[in-house]
Amino acid sequence: MSQKQLKEAFISNLNGTSLLEISAGLSLPPLCLLCRGLLLILYYLHHGKPVSSRKHSLLLDFLVLVSPLLFSCTVLSPIIFFIPVILAAFCAGIFAKIYSRRKREARAPFGQIVEEFQRACLDPERIPAITVFRVYVNVLTSISILAVDFPQYPRRYAKAETYGTGVMDLGVGAFVFGNALVCPEVRQRSGTARPRLSALARQVFSVWPLVSLGLGRLLSVKSLEYHEHTSEYGVHWNFFFTLALVRLAASLLLAIFPRHKAWLLALALAVLYQLLLSTTSLRTFILHGSDGRDSRLGFLDANREGLLSLLGYLAIYLASVQVGLWLLRGRSSVRGWLEALRGLALALALLWVLLQLCQACSEPVSRRMANLPFCTWVLAHCLLLLGFFLLTDLALVFTKLLVKGSSVPCCWEVVQPPGSRKKQGTEAVLSQPCLISAINKNQLLFFLLANVMTGAVNILIDTIHSKAAFTLCILHLYMFLNCSIMYTLHARNIVLKFW
Repeated sequence: MSQKQLKEAFISNLNGTSLLEISAGLSLPPLCLLCRGLLLILYYLHHGKPVSSRKHSLLLDFLVLVSPLLFSCTVLSPIIFFIPVILAAFCAGIFAKIYSRRKREARAPFGQIVEEFQRACLDPERIPAITVFRVYVNVLTSISILAVDFPQYPRRYAKAETYGTGVMDLGVGAFVFGNALVCPEVRQRSGTARPRLSALARQVFSVWPLVSLGLGRLLSVKSLEYHEHTSEYGVHWNFFFTLALVRLAASLLLAIFPRHKAWLLALALAVLYQLLLSTTSLRTFILHGSDGRDSRLGFLDANREGLLSLLGYLAIYLASVQVGLWLLRGRSSVRGWLEALRGLALALALLWVLLQLCQACSEPVSRRMANLPFCTWVLAHCLLLLGFFLLTDLALVFTKLLVKGSSVPCCWEVVQPPGSRKKQGTEAVLSQPCLISAINKNQLLFFLLANVMTGAVNILIDTIHSKAAFTLCILHLYMFLNCSIMYTLHARNIVLKFW
């Protein structure tokens, strides 16, 4: 077999992992974020000032926010269920130290602190959990697209061939979910609605970078004879095209139907698509082609997975628009967000029950078809991760109340009630060095660089026969280089976006 065939076989015919293992893995990013926040508060408690050195800040952020994820999806994957416990215990130890060493004059009874925490006002227009969610999806995807080509990355985490729940399968759906959370239909205020045709035209213009990236990937893969997984999207299709068309289709539908009914559109579309899969020959066509022998003749046959899975991804996008609208309802207090977390827990329970019913009555999760179980699974786990980030933010708000004057970048700040709000505190926090803010400013560039560097590494290195130490060095160098570029651009206030 050629090197190309070896690499294609290495990432093919896989079956995914368990829902429990994926859930355990999803708890790691919020715990890393909590650990970073607690360490910054502890530093402030000891030195009376935040970390000001950009080099030290980048090193801390990379070692705490990124490096544990690299280890957990490679050499530490056999103990993935213990890693969250270890991180949680470490965070608890830091919190205990902060609680015991805060200034005497700032000390108050615990009950009084809890009451003050519940009454605290938060900026309703800035929800850090959304930013962190989108950045971490990008970071985890960037890690996985290169790590999957190394033997230390468990095969059960890679994309499943037909049925199954791989970590990378979830990443694809989470990308769609994250894009919908900040789409124009969500950010547009109800009282300042612009003409629908104008909004649709702006969306058409905004997706051209995705189409360009899709064409660039197609040409580069074919010209370099780079290894590819044909049954993932087809011969000519890729995820950039999927995301571009999903955004356009969603904008068109939301220009016709009310935004607050997006969940109904999502439900109708997902159920109708599943009925077509279950009652017609559509499933057979997607899995085996028009002749039943996996033919790839003609554009539709060659790209059937990518084209038909658009219906499932569109349903995920529309449902995520509804989530975004719900998050931006204008809650301004900790108590309001605690209520929101309860609502989120109820939605998770309903989605979990629906997922079990879907798999029992129809078929297992399939990213290849983007069927109803896949849509339900993606939404459930994305809401779980988003809920973890909201909980982390609230935990850091509580800790900052213990240590007056401390601050954590990309975390909620307690503000004055409306009418007497002071902006100085927020501006100070935004000016602090932060890897999350740096990646957030240039997310598409970060992902593009990750793809380019992944291709370069695969061309230059025999990844499938690499040893563990070499793999970890390459992955850390790859991620650190990408993060450093984003950090440098952020320090110079450069945003490479003009569309």
